[in-house]
Amino acid sequence: MTRIKCCGVTRSEDAVLAASLGVDAVGVVFAARSPRRVSVARARKIVGSLPPFVASVALFMDDTESLVREVLDTVRPSLLQFHGQEADSWCAQFGHPFVKAVAMGEGVTALGQLAAYPHAAALLLDGHGRDEPGGTGRRFNWSLVPHDVDQPLILAGGLNAANVAAAIHTLHPWAVDVSSAVEQAPGIKDAGKLAAFVQAVCAADQA
Repeated sequence: MTRIKCCGVTRSEDAVLAASLGVDAVGVVFAARSPRRVSVARARKIVGSLPPFVASVALFMDDTESLVREVLDTVRPSLLQFHGQEADSWCAQFGHPFVKAVAMGEGVTALGQLAAYPHAAALLLDGHGRDEPGGTGRRFNWSLVPHDVDQPLILAGGLNAANVAAAIHTLHPWAVDVSSAVEQAPGIKDAGKLAAFVQAVCAADQA
């Protein structure tokens, strides 16, 4: 079964919607350059609105150690996610499970990063380039993805209801991550688009 993460959530009602549709994890963004950035206080409300067994993910990009610790203490996310140039040891210092994003928009040069994070619970392969935030909606070349990576792979970047089945059949990822493709505007999720995405993932798993 392919897990689903809905990222860039900025409203509690969208978190509840995602959970009701069967999404497995909801992401809140703290990266300064993201249009989906939320405050710690708002993130706490969003995560607090989630029902049991739906994971919460806090996303950072080259942010300060103090911010990460504040989010851990206040928001208490299930997972951390790092999108910048953070080293494996830096990500691991918090003693909390983390996902490391790899900028597959760089092409073959990104492949060296896949072995650079042995402590990561999973690797998220996104379509953005180096030093760019996620949520760009750009797809990368799926043929670059190797089949011998030890950690679970989360596929992101340009996924939508029309192409996610092909992605699942091609790569068999542990999970898929969607953000901009299920929005009315940055951070504002669209119920119809999100429902269609979840249905497409479920149909792909059943096929």
